[in-house]
Amino acid sequence: MFESLTDRFEGIFGRLRGKGRLSEADVDEVLREIRLALLEADVNLSVVKSLQTRIRERAVGDQLSQALNPALQVRKIVLEELTDTLGGETLRVTYSSKPPTVVLMAGLQGSGKTTNSAKLARWFRSQGRNPMLVGADLQRPAAVAQLRTLAEQIDVPVFSADDDVVSSGAGDPVEVARAAREEARRLGRDVLICDTAGRLAVDADMMAQVRRISTELEPDYTFLVVDAMTGQDAVNVAESFHETLGLDGVILTKLDGDARGGAAISVKEVVGRPIAFVSTGEKLEEFDLFHPDRLAGRILGEGDIATLIEKAEEAFEADQAEEAAARLAEGTFSLDDFLDQMQTIKKMGPLSGLMGMMPGMPKEIRDVEIEDSHIARIEGIIHSMTPAERADPDLLDNSRRIRVAKGSGTAQTEVSQLVSQFKQMRQMMQQMGKSPKRKKRKSKKAKKGGRVTPKGGAKVKKESFQLPTREEMEAQIPDAMKPGGGGLPGLG
Repeated sequence: MFESLTDRFEGIFGRLRGKGRLSEADVDEVLREIRLALLEADVNLSVVKSLQTRIRERAVGDQLSQALNPALQVRKIVLEELTDTLGGETLRVTYSSKPPTVVLMAGLQGSGKTTNSAKLARWFRSQGRNPMLVGADLQRPAAVAQLRTLAEQIDVPVFSADDDVVSSGAGDPVEVARAAREEARRLGRDVLICDTAGRLAVDADMMAQVRRISTELEPDYTFLVVDAMTGQDAVNVAESFHETLGLDGVILTKLDGDARGGAAISVKEVVGRPIAFVSTGEKLEEFDLFHPDRLAGRILGEGDIATLIEKAEEAFEADQAEEAAARLAEGTFSLDDFLDQMQTIKKMGPLSGLMGMMPGMPKEIRDVEIEDSHIARIEGIIHSMTPAERADPDLLDNSRRIRVAKGSGTAQTEVSQLVSQFKQMRQMMQQMGKSPKRKKRKSKKAKKGGRVTPKGGAKVKKESFQLPTREEMEAQIPDAMKPGGGGLPGLG
């Protein structure tokens, strides 16, 4: 969503790198370009003016003129002020001393309210809670059915009116909400998430209904679900709901879309309520707390290593990762291992999103769109090999590659390219796993005429394996895997 804004900021700060000292005129020029970049991203004008004023107050002064690197100082100021504009701190969810903790979900029809109610229930489950969902949207019969289908996937109960009442569309959502709270207390459910009805636009009837439900439930949290793709309309909708309900936060959906992102940057300062959660995809697990500092870092091209680590910790088993690292170091990493790693990485989300989280990732790589079908082609090639071929790719002579290509529905050149680049990758990682100190000691022994390596296979200590630095990785990357060098089949 923020790719174009990130590119603009990288260009702005790139022009500052060569300057040893920034004048007031230089700062004004930077602010003018930041203003244009934010307005092009559909950020609210009042938010742009406020942000620009705060940056200028901090960027013009003795502290900046005396800094060793004024360009980095300006970048730091922009990062801090942008973080503040986005909300400053991550929402800390607290729980009612008298369960259940009640969460009221509001929003327009089509914003993803029902789906995000289920996503929020899954999030609460991950926090060790026992949520229950309430289907209080009785004006759209499919809403309750949709909620039940989603709830089955996460093993969370749904309370609603009887099926005949739901199908008639004549039920009382306030009565359903009241009964749901009593049922949650009876079952010992400590979180109650109420999905309410929406409309295509804000109207009096809709507001009156959701206000009555809110009065009955007295929710601990009232979240408004808004579609980030609607731009400034999302901010206007948030203002209308806040006047009626008194929102506690906003859940922003479709943050993985191709909109310009102005709503995400504007909503906190305009409405006065933070973004609480964000939805970054259609899957139920693609949902989490909103971290203003992490998004600000991504917008400025600094990546989001904290979220990347969290996703990796969820997807990878520590023992398996350690074993794979040891096999890489000793050169016994097989195509089976490679396939396992690819399938685990897929659990972390779209690869294009992961690329954007990596600090210092070149624009050429960050902007490459990698679809699931591309990964599926690589998986198809590996699955078409025999176990012996996956363990030892050197067995793949010309006739075997023809067979693998036919079995996977790909071209023989793609099979050859994958095998060749896998060997290069394995060799590169093996070289990275070698300790420079060990090399130095070996060279001294060689001068004395002693044996360089002991008899038998080299033993690799798993605990001694360390990830290479970025410079070491760049130096070892084969030309074919660099931007414009071909890449893996289906990815280049």
